[in-house]
Amino acid sequence: MIRLWMPFLALFAFALITALVATPLARLLAWRIGSVDYPGGRRINCKPLPRMGGIAIFVALSAGVASQYLWMSLFGEPLFLGIDQRLAALDYPKLAIGYLLIFVTGILDDVFGLSPKQKLLGQFVAAIMAVFGGLVIDVVINPFTNTAIELGWAAYPITVCYLIAYANIFNLIDGLDGLASGIACIAGFTMWIVSTMAGHTDAAALAIVLSGATLGFLRYNFNPASIILGDSGSLLIGFVLGSISLLSVQRVAGLTSIIVPLVISLIPIIDTFSAIVRRGRAHVSIGQADKGHIHHRLMEEGFNQRQTVLFIYLWTGMLSLGSIVMTQVEVMPRIFIFCVLIIASVLFAMRLHLFRPVLLHHYNPETGADELVNPQDEGFEEAAEKFEEEHPLFPHVGE
Repeated sequence: MIRLWMPFLALFAFALITALVATPLARLLAWRIGSVDYPGGRRINCKPLPRMGGIAIFVALSAGVASQYLWMSLFGEPLFLGIDQRLAALDYPKLAIGYLLIFVTGILDDVFGLSPKQKLLGQFVAAIMAVFGGLVIDVVINPFTNTAIELGWAAYPITVCYLIAYANIFNLIDGLDGLASGIACIAGFTMWIVSTMAGHTDAAALAIVLSGATLGFLRYNFNPASIILGDSGSLLIGFVLGSISLLSVQRVAGLTSIIVPLVISLIPIIDTFSAIVRRGRAHVSIGQADKGHIHHRLMEEGFNQRQTVLFIYLWTGMLSLGSIVMTQVEVMPRIFIFCVLIIASVLFAMRLHLFRPVLLHHYNPETGADELVNPQDEGFEEAAEKFEEEHPLFPHVGE
């Protein structure tokens, strides 16, 4: 048992210490080159904060991975014995290039400010490289009939979209001190537990390294933060978590194995989905930033920054515990737990009015223009309530 747990503990500690050392250096570099996030608009921070926290995460992840090769060169045996043979077909240099590309995309955005199309292009190329490296699901197993569903050529675009989506859900939820990094730490630790129980050692190793890296970074990122992730960090941790979930089900995946990582990351998924619905209902661009995210709504309810983040940590922990239980029970209880977690989370999202538009179009009779009304504007709340009455989210319910 000790031989099993010690390598993971060593990786966790190594990534944690590396992040603790690298974060102040990343902060200093961000100040030097002017990669700073200033208050204003939808920003919550009240003081300028350096971006590029992703440098510390990337360095810690790289150090964790490199330590496994160092162990091999020093002792002549892999750090982890009995690695799943299904992973032998992976091209790890190509996967590493994919991680590097998503990190570079985030760095360029932190320093120069990329357009949405440029950021999406960088994410697309990174995901393509990961797929070229063998990170793809070819077959899905139906849990009811135990039959295999061949995805064929569709496996490649599905995997690319999956990785891009995972990167962006963490990018969108990164709005408070310690929020995205804390969720990633909890998600990484949970994926480590699930992967270890399933015998997927590579996925478990990467998950525990990410957990250690984000926990070390959280020392400087928790409120009051002295540095934030920036896109270099939020895109990277989302991309890595997506990769871990795919490593856990490499090539052949049970439907439950695909669902579990989605449950673990359900909060950023709901936040992203509600943002799409909210902006679509208001007829504004999906890329239009607003102050309608989960953390904004909780703060409107009276929570401060720390309370909001800790509440979301607790919510994530509940989902993570449920996902672990799902892997240990039969099909029907598994479906029941999944439905309870989804329904409870969606109902709470509706309680927070996550689907209510924050930016509303309003005809100004004085100017004759169609203007956007912001939450700070007088009469916004009345306009929002009237909008929901005229445009219900579920128009046919109760008819």
